[in-house]
Amino acid sequence: MAVTIKSKSEIEKMRKAGHILALVQEEMAKHVKPGISTWELDKIGEQKIRELGATPSFLHLYGFPASICISVNDRVVHGIPSKQEILQDGDIVSLDAGVNYQGYHSDAARTVPCGTVSAEAQRLIDVTRQSFFEGIRFATAGNHLYDISAAIEDYVVAHGYSCVRDLVGHGIGSQVHEDPQIPNFRQKRRGIRLAAGMTLAVEPMVNEGRYDVCVLDDDWTVVTDDGLLSAHYENTILITDGEPEILSILK
Repeated sequence: MAVTIKSKSEIEKMRKAGHILALVQEEMAKHVKPGISTWELDKIGEQKIRELGATPSFLHLYGFPASICISVNDRVVHGIPSKQEILQDGDIVSLDAGVNYQGYHSDAARTVPCGTVSAEAQRLIDVTRQSFFEGIRFATAGNHLYDISAAIEDYVVAHGYSCVRDLVGHGIGSQVHEDPQIPNFRQKRRGIRLAAGMTLAVEPMVNEGRYDVCVLDDDWTVVTDDGLLSAHYENTILITDGEPEILSILK
């Protein structure tokens, strides 16, 4: 496993990529309302990325046909935007986007309520978001990678949910997906020791029911096996000697 330590100049580019992505996520979230199509949301996200001087990391990545992965309700990740898919009041909408700025990437996801959602749906969104912050409490130089994984799952399970096991977080930098893989569930080993300068995309994917998932016939969209809701929260972080720096949120 080759985990890269980023230089100061690389980190500055990733900070810029992260800031752009945070603005993009903010812009897309404003438009999550009943009546809009997921295709329109994708175009809003792509336009904002390009306006801010970057390019979409996901467009054509491994053949993905859009700029933003948009996954509604029981869709976990990798939902393909469509003109035919119109958001309804009560939906929960996961917006997963990546930004390439001068050859360096940032990756972040948010699950956003559409209109008025049920208390149960909002609780799932909130627990998923907080599980990320519970995990990165351990994202410090000298700690081990899987300390993050264990903290995420412990928090999620304590609230009655499950962490998807077929998909994981990842390193990030000059490539969208780099080593190491970052599970959102406990491992028997502790994983690599974290070092300052590592950049990671930590992304809990949390299911209302079982953790089992399957892939639809489009070969992209991952859905919960039991048809219950799923939520997703992700940020790109920088490991430091102290607290991690979250690159993809607005300061």
